[in-house]
Amino acid sequence: MLRYLLSRLGQSAILLLIVSCVGFCVLSLAPGGPLSQFALSPGMTQEQLTRIADQMGLNRPLPVQYMDWLSHLLRGDWGVSYRDGQPVLAIIQRHLFATLLLMGTSTAIAIVLGSAIGIASAVRRGGIFDHTMTVMSMVALSIPTFWFGLVAIYVFSLNLGWLPSGGMYAVGNGSLADYLHHLIMPALVLALVDVAIWSRYMRTSTLNVVHQDFVRTARAKGLTRRRVLMKHILGNSLVPMITLAGLQLPVILGGALVTETVFTWPGMGRLFLDSLGYSDYPVVMGLLMASALLVVVGSLAADLIVALIDPRIRLN
Repeated sequence: MLRYLLSRLGQSAILLLIVSCVGFCVLSLAPGGPLSQFALSPGMTQEQLTRIADQMGLNRPLPVQYMDWLSHLLRGDWGVSYRDGQPVLAIIQRHLFATLLLMGTSTAIAIVLGSAIGIASAVRRGGIFDHTMTVMSMVALSIPTFWFGLVAIYVFSLNLGWLPSGGMYAVGNGSLADYLHHLIMPALVLALVDVAIWSRYMRTSTLNVVHQDFVRTARAKGLTRRRVLMKHILGNSLVPMITLAGLQLPVILGGALVTETVFTWPGMGRLFLDSLGYSDYPVVMGLLMASALLVVVGSLAADLIVALIDPRIRLN
């Protein structure tokens, strides 16, 4: 286990290094570059732009800029925002909770509903419920997340007035009920596609377990259908789903970016788009590394949890 963990940590470090290198090069070579927001200031001259580039070190060769940025990152200095001069790490920390709350809630919804639908479809394989859920899953997977978000706002906010159209809380109100009231719609919209994915994978996993010998043995012993399902089928079907949860993190992060934009949710996704619009490259790079770190840690945690709960798996 220790050797596997050290190996995965080494692979993760290399992966994060590659992500940082590619991201830094792409941003530096983008049209306009980091100085584009300064160039739009009224009365800005070329001499002033050159002086700003000298002060920020942007006139140095790109490899030198990258190594300088990386060395500061490894020391815990993620840079400062071009927009307001605040530390990048502090800016990300202020938006991290909102994103984790949205992702955690939507993931919990997707796991519960997707697992229930997948198991029910497998148990009733070939029935009306199974066919209906299959069609609905394909529809959910085919329609973009932002479309679901806009429809939800139109129906539940504009027409019915049941839920707020955006934001994380009402101004002047910070109660738990208010937070939950604002969280319902974006969490459900973000979870919708994941429910479809989870239900399909859970259905397949359950069907694989149902035909195993230990399930037949349990039924031959005279155990009730409910006991066989809860004790023998459910637990074994959920093991592959833990790995899926780790693999779904990039998808959830991508969906969170769209969902936060549609619902003006003050998370990392909305911050990422705002920072791109302002050419605030230090913040963009910080968000890129924070997102990559979340994905790497989530994937590693999923593998370790599977190994701990399933004695058949040995990590070497």
